[in-house]
Parts: sequence; C-alpha cells; structure tokens
Amino acid sequence: MGMPLGGFPTLVGGARWLADEATSLGRALGLPPNRLYEEWVSTRDPETWPEAPVSEGRPAMLIPGFLAGDPSLAPMARWLKSGGYELTRSGVRWNVDCMQPTVESIEARLEAAVEQAGQKALIVGQSRGGAMGRVIAVRRPDLVDTLVTLGSPLRDQTDVHPRVWFSIGLIGGLGSLGIPGFLSHSCAGGDCCRETRLAFGRPFPKDVRFISFYSRGDSIVRFQSCLDGAAEQIEIESSHLGMGLDSAVWERMAGELQAA
Repeated sequence: MGMPLGGFPTLVGGARWLADEATSLGRALGLPPNRLYEEWVSTRDPETWPEAPVSEGRPAMLIPGFLAGDPSLAPMARWLKSGGYELTRSGVRWNVDCMQPTVESIEARLEAAVEQAGQKALIVGQSRGGAMGRVIAVRRPDLVDTLVTLGSPLRDQTDVHPRVWFSIGLIGGLGSLGIPGFLSHSCAGGDCCRETRLAFGRPFPKDVRFISFYSRGDSIVRFQSCLDGAAEQIEIESSHLGMGLDSAVWERMAGELQAA
C-alpha cells in the first residue's frame, strides 16, 4: 500500500493510511491485532454497514463518553439516520463537565426533539454517556422510549479500572481549581450534582426499554458495573472505546431494536 497520490494526504486520508500501514507492519511482524483499529475499520465504509434498524422518524440522541464529544459517535448517528431515525446532537463537546448541567442541557435538546417529532426518543449512551442516559430516563421517562448503553458504569459511576483514575483525578483537579467546564472532586458528594446523583440511584422506569451492552474484555469500566438489574444485559466482544464503532455491536443493536 502506498502513500496517497498528490504528495500530502488529507487529514482523514493520512490518518487512515498511517493506521493501515502500522497494521500491515504489525501483521508482518506477527504482533497481535489491534482490536480498536479493527472495530474502527469495520464501520468506516458505509457500503459495509449492517442493515440499520428501521424507524419512521423516531428521534434519537447519542451521548458520548468521558473525554469524548458528539463526533466520536458520528458514524453510528449516520447509520441510524439511514434507517429513518431523526438524529439530534447531545451538544456535548468533551464530556468532562459536572453531570448536573450536562444532563440538564441534554434534556432540553431532547425535549425539543420529542415535541417536534411527537414520539419518544431512542437514547444511545457510551460509557459515561450511558450513565447520563439512565439519569435522563429516570428524570424524564416521558421523553425516552428506549435506552441503549455501551460499556456504561450503571451500578457505580466510579467502578472503573485503576488505570483510569489518573485521568479522572486530573480532570477533577482542574475543576477543583475553579476552571469552568470541568467536573470537580466535590461532584461526588457536593450540592452541584445532588439531583443527578439521586436520580442515578432511583429505580429505572418500567415503561422505558433498557438495553445494556457489556464486554468482559473492557479495560476501562469493570463489566460487572454494566449489569444493571433493570436492563436487558447483552454480552459482546468489543473494546471499551470501540463499542460505538464495532459493526458487530451495530448488528446486534439493530436486531434488538427491530425486535421491539
């Protein structure tokens, strides 16, 4: 495989070329495959996407995980849109703010989309985004038809592998210093997120469908924390970061949503 024609590759084309070249080299050296890369490759070409679930204009919102924004789930958004869903952005640019203001902002966007469509929405949340989706469904079951979570800490938001604590501590430290837009250490027990903490612990509404995808190979969130008793628990083989890009997850999700 050679360098794209034209001298300098485009940003996207260059990233793909470098990733493909690195993967080819790794295979030649007998190195184990990079799961996240393979998951990304599985959905980068729309021609190879699995059949999308069919919807007649139901609103849908995708909520990204910690340290991620809406672009991280853009391919899935386009896939759902191809099946007839009306996508509304969560507005999350980088999911590091306190949960309370983030949830309130998402709720306002979701409420407007539901009112316009005249139908309750599908929410898909990855990691922290799924925990937020659970809070929204508890607070506003009138807005949510189905909640799908991908590797989300649903039983305990802090139930993550030790290697993740450095990044959480760093972000929390910035927030504690008063830098706006960052969660702080007081979010765990202070007044800023009290309402959402209470909602997170309340029983899930019985009239909202709840599907939790989890992977025993998740190296970020401990899979046991994804096993919310109110959810339909579906085990998959996927990396934590790649769940939103994995064609196998999309295919399983489509089957579950279509069967509803």
